[in-house]
Amino acid sequence: MIYYVVPIFIILFFSILYSSFKDSSDVNDFNLSSSIYDYELLSIEGDTISMSEFKNKKILIVNVASKCGYTYQYSGLQDLYDKYKDELVVLGFPSNDFLWQEPGKNSQIKTFCSTKYGVEFPMFSKISVKKGKNQNSLYTWLSNKNLNGWNDAAPSWNFYKYLINDKGDLIEIFSSKIKPTDDKILKYFNTKTSLE
Repeated sequence: MIYYVVPIFIILFFSILYSSFKDSSDVNDFNLSSSIYDYELLSIEGDTISMSEFKNKKILIVNVASKCGYTYQYSGLQDLYDKYKDELVVLGFPSNDFLWQEPGKNSQIKTFCSTKYGVEFPMFSKISVKKGKNQNSLYTWLSNKNLNGWNDAAPSWNFYKYLINDKGDLIEIFSSKIKPTDDKILKYFNTKTSLE
């Protein structure tokens, strides 16, 4: 009997692991807008927020997780938001897509972020950011060049960052290892000119 159980367990384990990393691109983008300002999302409190509320500001969109090696970046994101809040809004999107590193409910995530890192920037309800049928529509926009104009890359890990200029154009992406206060990000805010 054990000869059958072990192989089944191994197959099941690798199937789950594969699905965690699988990049499924069977998403229909025909009904999605090419303007980021047309998307609506649920805040972490459950309120509907339109991306149009952030018009005329730069937007840094980040998928976040509480049990990740990059979770310390919450501090840097808050520092960035505090320093440039007149021209920038940071938006945090909890996701459990990468090795189940955001298992909490929205209320637990909100409490964790505010008490441990003093997060005051807008946080949203937990979503799926990886490509596939469950991907949140905003992340479909961010990772589909037919919608955003040039980029097809979805987050490969937690704390992947997308920078939108004040006209609603996706202009840059930053991998998880790029800290929020890295010069590669700050260069967009250390000038008085609009992001191109």
